[in-house]
Amino acid sequence: MTSTATPPGLARFNALEEQAAHTALLEACASTAWAGRLLASRPYADPEALYAESDAAMAALTEADLAEAMAGHPPIGRPKPGDPTSAREQRGMAGATDELRAEMLELNLAYQEKFGHVFLICATGRTAEEMRDAVHERLGNPPEKEREIVRTELGKINRIRLTRLVEED
Repeated sequence: MTSTATPPGLARFNALEEQAAHTALLEACASTAWAGRLLASRPYADPEALYAESDAAMAALTEADLAEAMAGHPPIGRPKPGDPTSAREQRGMAGATDELRAEMLELNLAYQEKFGHVFLICATGRTAEEMRDAVHERLGNPPEKEREIVRTELGKINRIRLTRLVEED
């Protein structure tokens, strides 16, 4: 038998005052369009409804919205100081050699020069070598293909962050 009770974290999110809920959403994704759409659709009956709305909002983001969302992400290998979320997500870089860190810095700069934004990948669970290999591979993509990969990766990151939000006790 499955429980129909709303998980405590989701119930808390549904009950948050609007500004607090908006702030929590912006911590998950820096796109104000994405956060606004999710905020407007509260309350959510279950986590799946929240995730479905997140996916729909992600699919609807404009180029400017995507740029705003990406601006909230630090480069791989350089999590924001004092930001436990980016440090946790980039844990795979923690044991990287100085050589690999230097290579990632060069690759990040080459990627940013080519595409005009930070290299975005769902880093959770990935090793430093996997992230290096991914940026190497993606540097060869045309901009249109890379934009869609970024949208997909951002959606994965948002899902992980929303899951943490609604599963908090």
